[in-house]
Amino acid sequence: MRPSSPRAARPTPAERVRSILTAAHSMTVVTDGGEQEVHRLDGTGPMGHIHLHDPAEHCPTGRTARLPVRLELTDIAPTPVRDRLRARVTLTGLLDAPYTSEAARSTCMEFGQALLEDADGRTFVALDELLATEPDPMAGCEAAMLTHLVDEHAELVPLLLRLVRPLPGRDTVRALPVALDRYGITLRLEHRTGHRDARLAFPTPVTGVDEAGPRIHALLAAARRSSHPNRLPA
Repeated sequence: MRPSSPRAARPTPAERVRSILTAAHSMTVVTDGGEQEVHRLDGTGPMGHIHLHDPAEHCPTGRTARLPVRLELTDIAPTPVRDRLRARVTLTGLLDAPYTSEAARSTCMEFGQALLEDADGRTFVALDELLATEPDPMAGCEAAMLTHLVDEHAELVPLLLRLVRPLPGRDTVRALPVALDRYGITLRLEHRTGHRDARLAFPTPVTGVDEAGPRIHALLAAARRSSHPNRLPA
C-alpha cells in the first residue's frame, strides 16, 4: 500500500536501486545455465561479483562471450511487519563469460536495464541514473537501527503515532517501523484486515549516519508536544 503522505520527500527509484544493491546480502543470478544463489557477498553489495558497464564502453576483461543474464534481488523489511517484501530489483544484461560466484575477480556485465518493483508500481532505471546517484547513507545501517528501535525502545513507536496524518483509526492493532532512509522513517499501521504505511519526514535529509539519531529524537520531541494520543489498544 502507498504511504499516507504522498508529498513527503522520499528516495528516487535510482536511489532505491542503488541502496538495495549496496545493502544486499544475497542475489539470484539467472543465465541459460540455470540459477545460482549467491549468499557470500563481500560487504559492498553484489557489484563485488558483477561489474556493470555501459554498452558503449570497453569492458575491462574484454568481450569473449555474449551471454544473457538476469540478476534478481529482493528488499525485505528487517522488522516483523505484515508483507515484509518491500521491493524487487531486476538487472538484465550480457555477460562476457559464464558466471560463477567462485571466480577470483568480478564478472563483466554489459548493462541492459534495471527494473524496480515496489508499492508504487514498476519503474525502469537507466545506467546513467544509477551512476549519477549515491546510495542512501542509511542503507548499510537501516536494519540494525530499526531492529534496535523495536527490540530496545518499543515504547517509542506508539509515541510517533501522534505525528501520523490522517490519524490512526481505532481498528489499528499494531504499528512497527518498516523503513528508514535519509528523508524519514516509515511506520506500518496494521489493521485486522490490512495495513497502511505512514511516512514521517525529517526536517532536512540526513547526509551521514551520525545525523540519524538526532533526526529521530527531533520527531520524538515533536510527538511529545502533540496532544494527539495514540489509538493502539492497551
